[in-house]
Amino acid sequence: MKTTILKPLMVLALIFSLFSCVEQTNTTKANVNSEEETGDIFESAIDLSGKKIGYCTPTLNAPYYQALLQSIQSTTEKNGMIFIAADGQDDITKQVAAVEDLITKGVDALLLNPKDPDALVGVTKAAKAAGIPVFIIDSSINPDAEFVTTIQSNNLANGELAGEWLAKKYGSKKMNIALLSGNAGNPVGKTRKQGLLQGITEEQLRSLGYIDLNIKTQAYTDWSYAGGLKAMEDILVAHPDINVVITESDVCVLGAIKAIAQAGKTDDILIVAAADGQKEAIKYIMETNFYGCTAMNSPVQIGKNAVGYAIQYMNGKRDFPKTSFTPPLLITKENAEKYYNPKALF
Repeated sequence: MKTTILKPLMVLALIFSLFSCVEQTNTTKANVNSEEETGDIFESAIDLSGKKIGYCTPTLNAPYYQALLQSIQSTTEKNGMIFIAADGQDDITKQVAAVEDLITKGVDALLLNPKDPDALVGVTKAAKAAGIPVFIIDSSINPDAEFVTTIQSNNLANGELAGEWLAKKYGSKKMNIALLSGNAGNPVGKTRKQGLLQGITEEQLRSLGYIDLNIKTQAYTDWSYAGGLKAMEDILVAHPDINVVITESDVCVLGAIKAIAQAGKTDDILIVAAADGQKEAIKYIMETNFYGCTAMNSPVQIGKNAVGYAIQYMNGKRDFPKTSFTPPLLITKENAEKYYNPKALF
């Protein structure tokens, strides 16, 4: 039997102050932006009052993670449930301990954003043994883990859209490419990179009949502004002929823009991101010619979907796909204004 319990009744345009009864396992809370649309209300055949949604983030040291937490918190509370959050503080040992604490608190569903795809396999099995369903969000986990579904943006498709756009933009002109990545081995970053490269090469084959993929260097940014700045400074010294930067995330390149500007090369380098649709990136796309495109990875929508799927599970649904994607979307100068919200948290 296949029933559809998830039926959005409405999307609220404004969110109110977070309820004071919210439980959290740490004192760090995401800044609430009252202009951000968060928190759908879902139908449920069971009473959700008193049900606990636990969420463990790898860190809160980035606007994306803050917006994701805010979306999960708001959606949880608007559906009458209790929100319990834990922060891994960018330390895998602390994230494992934080998840173990959520299990001890007896949450009814665990939403987990893994810092490492392998290190958290054990705690997912502990959650299952305790009767707690696990939903992986934003990132990915080793398939040996025990989880219901992974909820994320379509990283491969988004990367392909961005790569295709770049190949069309340059045509037969020579690209000297620098690749800015997050962390070595990160599964989401690898998928986005794969999408970028596939998009470039497939479009070149279609339009040119050959592949000219000239990646001069790759650098890791630790998904941070400072990391992007340092990486780009080093690249510009070692490879002064770079004219294209492709990146796995907006955050990897926002710091790099400062290095590019300081080198006086904003007219010489084109930036293309496989994700995330961060407001600063969209503003650059609208107002400049050096940031060509990015793709949508909405923390607000992922948070809503994750809580919605948890509610479906509580209502008896079990036939979830192993991966659930939000729709792929490319943001360029032509449509950037539609997606730009200067008051958005992310």
